[in-house]
Amino acid sequence: MTTTMTERLVRLLAGLFLYGFTMAMMVESTLGLDPWDVFHEGLAKHVPLTFGQVVIVTGAAVLLLWIPLRQKPGIGTVLNVIVIGLAADLGIAVISQPDNVAVRTLLLAGGVVGNGLAGALYIGAHLGPGPRDGLWLGLVRITGRSVRFWRTTIELTVLVLGFLLGGTVGVGTVLYALAIGPLVQLFLPWVSIEQTSREESQVPRR
Repeated sequence: MTTTMTERLVRLLAGLFLYGFTMAMMVESTLGLDPWDVFHEGLAKHVPLTFGQVVIVTGAAVLLLWIPLRQKPGIGTVLNVIVIGLAADLGIAVISQPDNVAVRTLLLAGGVVGNGLAGALYIGAHLGPGPRDGLWLGLVRITGRSVRFWRTTIELTVLVLGFLLGGTVGVGTVLYALAIGPLVQLFLPWVSIEQTSREESQVPRR
């Protein structure tokens, strides 16, 4: 294994772990989640699985949808399915849900900012898209419709389903939607590993 690949794997794993842990911070804030986590939390209320286990099962199920789309997973894709859910459950186990609204607000803000850094870390590793992003990437390629169309359609669908299942929608949902893109863009130049001309850039998010 080359030094470059070692560095990528370290950043990938660090990013995935931080991503899951900061998801737990947002869950424990009880102030709102991103669309996919609204779905994960809502589903967890109806099945005998933890939040993190639902994240893992959902990721694996979405990955199966790659087959008809002829999407090819990378090592980052496979690790994404496993590590994020495990880190989320660890975070939920060690973070106590605060009663104070100010502390909950700080927990939410820290979760969103940390999630942006985490996303930049594993995007910058260039080791394959996460299963959820790979879904809309495949649909864009197959149908010719825009990224905006498919990403918005998928995220609105899981948001509505999650809300109906009892997932938490709130100010955190709006904050995440507005802040996550700029935060990832802010952190990415600092943590991204430079690629060679032969390597193909991918977007390894969830």
